[in-house]
This record gives sequence, structure tokens and C-alpha cells, in this order.
Amino acid sequence: MTPIAKLISTLSILLGTTMTITSSHWAVAWAGLEINTLSIIPMISKSHHPRAVEAATKYFLVQAAASTLVLFSSMINAWHTGQWDITLLTHPPACLLLTAAIAIKLSLAPFHFWFPEVLQGSSLPTALLLSTVMKLPPTTLLLITSHSLSPTLLTTMSIMSIALGGWMGLNQTQTRKIMAFSSISHLGWMTSIITYNPKLTLLTFYIYALMTTSIFLTMNTANTLKLSTLMTAWTKTPMLNTTLMLTLLSLAGLPPLTGFLPKWLIIQELIKQEMTTTTTIISMMSLLGLFFYLRLAYCSTITLPPNPASKMKQWSTKNPTNTLISTLTSLSISLLPLSPMILTTT
Repeated sequence: MTPIAKLISTLSILLGTTMTITSSHWAVAWAGLEINTLSIIPMISKSHHPRAVEAATKYFLVQAAASTLVLFSSMINAWHTGQWDITLLTHPPACLLLTAAIAIKLSLAPFHFWFPEVLQGSSLPTALLLSTVMKLPPTTLLLITSHSLSPTLLTTMSIMSIALGGWMGLNQTQTRKIMAFSSISHLGWMTSIITYNPKLTLLTFYIYALMTTSIFLTMNTANTLKLSTLMTAWTKTPMLNTTLMLTLLSLAGLPPLTGFLPKWLIIQELIKQEMTTTTTIISMMSLLGLFFYLRLAYCSTITLPPNPASKMKQWSTKNPTNTLISTLTSLSISLLPLSPMILTTT
């Protein structure tokens, strides 16, 4: 992509995201979602590889279907209530359609099939955008309308997403697909609590975005697309791979790392709501995800490659994003002691 095309796409993504998260009218929110979709497609297909073109086509078709459902849902609600305000979604069929539409956009189970394939066909920076920035507008819509949606349906979809994200990630060898299933699992955690504590959902999303950004930038610096290349990356950047291991364990939710905070608070809130069965199920299902995070961490630092590099180890790298990566990684690892302050600000 030329610099001017990249600038236009980036500004359009910012515009679309801002329109959706700040609007109170369904038409403006829908327009923001459409701008987002059309802005990211050139980034997905910029390599002109058949896999990238296929990913861009799948992404366009899925997002177009989801946007159509959003528009259809808002029109049905306006037809029955005379209101276009997002917060006044009350008609049951409209609520059901909107739940399906946002589940498709967030790649929640059982509407998750497109996400791993699209991420696999994208570059690592584009995959980072798809996993974080592009999830913010649908999450905001879900947050605003959560009081109108069915808690039972959302809880069922969240349990399915957590189970499927952990189960499907076990056999993967491509790092982008592993991160895709990780995203599906984390969005399941966010959805499980959104009806009862929306602020906790936002906190979980922010911490997830922080850790995912750190991991994708680290992988992009080391150029690791597969587990086999992750095994040999330590010879180039040993410290970077060590921090990658800690960030992966944080994403898995192991204490005393940052990723433990949202899972701990979600479990605590669900128990307060007397949802002990749901809490037990999602806690057990998260162990599946822990396995492939541990495998990634094992490959990044503990496994020696079959043929170690004979050249001298490169103890430093001249990539300009190192300062950013070190800052994000530090936050991804060490925020748990600050949890009382974080909770008071939210």
C-alpha cells in the first residue's frame, strides 16, 4: 500500500469507530460500522496473495451480512416503537436479530467460523487491528443495548465461545490462528458478564487489547508466523522472547500477572449473581486455553531448535517499535498490584 492509501484507511477506521461509539442513532452507528468494514479491506488484501484476497472476500461478505442484520433490527424496532434511539431497543425480534448481528461481528460462537480464516490470510499488523480496534464498535453497541438483550442467550453464547476457543486452539500450529481462537475465548468472557456489570466488560476489553497488542507487535518484530519459527526466534531476540512468554501467560490469566485481574473479577461477579454453575463451566473451559498458551510459552523460550543457529546470537534488534513493545509488555505483566486503583477509576 502507498503511504497515502494507508493514511486514508487508518483515518477512515478512526472515523468509523468514533461514529459508532459516540452515536445515539441507529443510522449513524450503522454508517460507522460500514466505514470500518470498507476501510480494513484494502489492508487485508494489500499483499495480493490469493489467501489474502480470499480473506478479504470472506470478511466483506460476513460483515455485510452482519450490518444488514443491524439495519434490519433497527428498522423493525423503529417500525414498532417509532424510535431510532439505540438505548430504546425494546421489540423482542429486533433484540434477537441484533444479538445475532453483533455475535457475527464479534465472532462469538456459533458465528465464529470466519475469524480464524481471515486472520490467517492477513499480515500480523492487520490481524492486530482485526482483533482489537475492529472489535470495539460492536462491543460498544452490545454494551449500550445489553439491558434489552436476553441474559440466557448471551450466557449460552459466552460458554460456547470459551469452550470452542480453547478446544479449537489445541491443534493449531499457526500463531495467527491461535490468537484468533484466543480472541473468541476472551470475547466469551466479556459477554458472560455484560448484562450484570458492563463496566467490567470494558475493563476486560481494555486489558485484552493491551496484551494482544503486545503479543502481535512482538511476533511482528521477530517475524514468527508458525510455532516452528517461534522456536528459533530466541537466538535473535532472547529478551523479547522472554517477555513474550510472560505476556502469553498473562493472556492465559495466571496470577500474579495482569490477565488474572479481569478473570478474577468476572468470576467474583458471576458468583454474586448466583451463577455458580456458569462460573464452574467457564473456569474449567479456560483450562483448555491455558494449555495452548503454555505450549506457545514453551516454544518461545524453553524448546531448543533441532539445528541451533551457528552464527553469533543477536542480542539486540534495531526495530523502532521496541520502546512501544517494552512499555506494553510491562503493562501486560505488572498491572495486578494496581488493581485497587484500576477498580476505583472504573
